[in-house]
Amino acid sequence: MANIKSAQKRIKVTETKTLKNRMIKSALKTAVKKFLVAVEGGNAEEAKTTFVAAVKALDMAASKGIIHKNKAARNKSRLAAKLNGLTA
Repeated sequence: MANIKSAQKRIKVTETKTLKNRMIKSALKTAVKKFLVAVEGGNAEEAKTTFVAAVKALDMAASKGIIHKNKAARNKSRLAAKLNGLTA
């Protein structure tokens, strides 16, 4: 454990940020997984609604710096391709 007061505070702040980032990343993975399950099931209506939620989660994670913006764009593109393949 750190002895210096500022180092102790940095440890606490880092733990708090890590927990929040982990929560957002977990919610992102859940949203994407729900979309993929809807696509696998062939349910176009559910896939459309879960796609919107997944894209929103990706954008939020990218805006907060949890994932890189290019990774978010790549994942959105791949999810859109799956959705278009289902509806086409």
